[in-house]
Amino acid sequence: MGKILIIDDDVQVCETIGSLIIRSGHEGAYAHNLADGMEKVEADPFDLVFLDISLPDGNGLDYLPRVKSALGFPEVIILTGKGDDDGAELAIQGGAWDFLVKPSSIKQISLSMRRALEFHNEKQNKAQRVALNLDNIVGKSPEIKRCYDLIAHAAGSDANVLVTGETGTGKELFAQTIHDNSLRVNNNFVVVDCASLTESLIESTLFGHKRGSFTGAQSDRKGLVQLSDKGTLFLDEVGEMSLSIQKSFLRVLQERTYRPVGENKEFKSNFRLVAATNRDLDAMVAKGEFRQDLLYRIKTIHLTLPPLRDRVGDIRELTDFHLRRLRTQYEVPPKVANSDFYDVLNNYNWPGNVRQLFNVLEQAFVACGSGNTIYAMHLSDDLRIKMAKSNLKKNVKAVPVVPVEIESKKAEPLVEVASAMDSAAALEDLFTHDLPPLKEFKGLAEKRYLEELLSRYKGETPAILKVSGLSRSHFYALLKKHEIKD
Repeated sequence: MGKILIIDDDVQVCETIGSLIIRSGHEGAYAHNLADGMEKVEADPFDLVFLDISLPDGNGLDYLPRVKSALGFPEVIILTGKGDDDGAELAIQGGAWDFLVKPSSIKQISLSMRRALEFHNEKQNKAQRVALNLDNIVGKSPEIKRCYDLIAHAAGSDANVLVTGETGTGKELFAQTIHDNSLRVNNNFVVVDCASLTESLIESTLFGHKRGSFTGAQSDRKGLVQLSDKGTLFLDEVGEMSLSIQKSFLRVLQERTYRPVGENKEFKSNFRLVAATNRDLDAMVAKGEFRQDLLYRIKTIHLTLPPLRDRVGDIRELTDFHLRRLRTQYEVPPKVANSDFYDVLNNYNWPGNVRQLFNVLEQAFVACGSGNTIYAMHLSDDLRIKMAKSNLKKNVKAVPVVPVEIESKKAEPLVEVASAMDSAAALEDLFTHDLPPLKEFKGLAEKRYLEELLSRYKGETPAILKVSGLSRSHFYALLKKHEIKD
C-alpha cells in the first residue's frame, strides 16, 4: 500500500484522484495550497505526490526540489490545466516522474500512479539492502537523516552525484562516505581542488604527461583521472572551474577517455564522479558562468546538505563526538561540557557550520587546560560577543515592535506593551517552582502563545496566521491539541 498526497486547489480534481487512490488500496491525503502541502510532505513520508503547477500561493514547479527531497523522497507527478511544453521540460529536468494535463483520463492517471509507485518501491527496497557505514557522520535530526537516505540511493549506483551546501557543512566528508559505501570502496578516492586548477596546469594535473613533453617534465606523471580509475573522482568546489576548464573536462566526463600531455593516443578511465560546491550552479548557468550541459551530467543525483542552524538537536551530539576525538588527539583525560556551554552553542547561528563548531570546540578544549569541565567562559571573548549579539537580535525579532503615535494613539501602544509584559510574566511564572520536564514546558509555552494570539488579535484568523507563520490546518490542529476554543 502506498501513501499519496495531492496538492491541487481544484476540489474536484482532488476528489477524483482521491477516489482512485482509495479504490487502488492506497492511503491518500490532499492540500489545496503550497503552504499546507509542504507542511504535510515535510512532516510525513509519502511515496507519491500529485503536484499542481498553478496554486494560490505559488508555482508548484518552484517547490519541486523541496518535495522530492522531503521525507520518503516521493516520486512526483506534475498536474497542469493546459499544455505547457516549457513546463513539461522543467518538470522532467527537475526529476518529476510524469507530467499530466488536466483533465486526464482515469486510465492515464491510474497507469502513471501505478508505475511511479512500482519505481519508488524498487528504489526503497534497493536502499534498504545497503548497510551504510556512517562512522564519521554524526546527527539524528530529520534533516540529516534525509541525507542518509540519499547516500544509500547513491551508494547503490554509479550515477554522478552533486553535493551542495554552505561552507563547512561537510561536503567532502559526505562524498567520501558515498565512496566508502559503494562497490568502489577498495579503489582510490581522488580529490581535485577545482579552485586551484590553472589553465597552464590543468591538462597535466588531470590527464598526466610524458617525460620531456614540456619544460620541467623530467619524468612520466599519472594524472588524477588515471589515478581514479575504478574508484571515485571528487571535484571539490566545481563552481570555481573556468569555462575553458569546464569544456576540457566535459568530453572526459562524456567518454571517460583522456590523453596525457605529449601522448599520441587516448586511454580509458572507469571513474565514478562526485562533485561539490557551495555556489548556486543554476544561477551561474543563467549568467553564462557555468555550462548547462556539464551541470546536467554532474547532477544525476543531487544531495543538499542542511546548514547547522537547521539541524535541530544535532549540536550536542556533534560536540560530544568532537570532544572525544580531541581527548584522543591530545592524549588527555576526558573532558565534559557544562550545561551552560551547550546553552550558548545551541543559541548561536553558526554561519561557518560544523567546521566552525569544531574549531570553536578545540579552542575551548585547549583553554580548559588541565580541568575536566568545559564552561562557556572557556569560549573566546570574540565568539561570546558575537553569540550575545546574535541572541539579542533573535530576542528583538521575537517581540514585535509597535510604532507609537505620540499625538493621537497614546493608549493603544501602552496596551500592546502591557500585553507583551503580561505574556513575558506568564512565561516567567513557569520558572518560579520546580522545573517541569522539557516536553511539558514546551507544551505549556505553546498553549500560552496560542492563547495570547487569540486574545491579542481577537480571534481574527488571517491576522493570526500572518503573525504566527502557521498554516490554517496546523493552527486549528494546535487549538484542538490544547483544547482551546477559538
